[in-house]
Amino acid sequence: MQLWWRYTSRPHSSNWLFLTYRREITVPKIIILGSSNAVPTKNHENTHLAIIGEERSILVDCVSNPVVRLEEAGVDFNDLTDVIVTHFHPDHASGIPLLLMDMWLMGRTKPINVYGLHFTMDRLEDLMGFYGWAEWPNFFPVAFYRLPEAEMAFVMDCDDFKIVSSPVRHMVPTIGIRVECKKTDKVLAYSCDTEPCEQTVRLADGADILIHEAGGATFGHSSAEQAGEIASKAEAEKLYLIHYPTGRFAKGNIAAEAGKTFQGEIIIAKDFMTIDI
Repeated sequence: MQLWWRYTSRPHSSNWLFLTYRREITVPKIIILGSSNAVPTKNHENTHLAIIGEERSILVDCVSNPVVRLEEAGVDFNDLTDVIVTHFHPDHASGIPLLLMDMWLMGRTKPINVYGLHFTMDRLEDLMGFYGWAEWPNFFPVAFYRLPEAEMAFVMDCDDFKIVSSPVRHMVPTIGIRVECKKTDKVLAYSCDTEPCEQTVRLADGADILIHEAGGATFGHSSAEQAGEIASKAEAEKLYLIHYPTGRFAKGNIAAEAGKTFQGEIIIAKDFMTIDI
């Protein structure tokens, strides 16, 4: 695990005004910030989510206009402590530069941690370099943690959660995550973009909740029926389908499709849906 720091002080942003839209959030909680596959629609942003605890607020992937999206979900940008980037595709990582810039412009001084595989972190640093962020004055501290491409690799262990990652099967190096909630003893697994693979089965073993993609049975992705198979093999209690085609690309009743292979509760994830863990 490699660590990269940039020490700075408070930016000159006292004149910035940002209107927030607060929602009542009880913790621990998962907030679905986006549920679509790579082609979003008006009501379905690209897939990303937030894991909210008492001490840590963790963004999993980052797209579009992340600060506004977080505020609409009731999460203040200053409360965000960590970002996990599952892989370096635009529909999962393109919002990182805007997230960091907007937090800087709005006066953030607290450090933030960013986690991902070496492949992902190297490209994120290159991307930020293209924007010349080393020249942005008084930037808050950012730490890039490089995760090993190994099953059940340590990501973090805090008062709220223990999180591990495992490589899954996608077009580029990609991780899914397993979140163990210490307050409730519940377990959530998130597949991210992946073909059906045994790594996901092991990652989700006995999980109370499995959030699994349903982009379709194409290269690097899974159908809803295949997501159901993974949930059954892992003996998960509930299956949430995410990263599915929306708008004119929508494909019928994906919950019914998953029901062919999984007998537990099946829920279609929607933008701004909250999940208790």
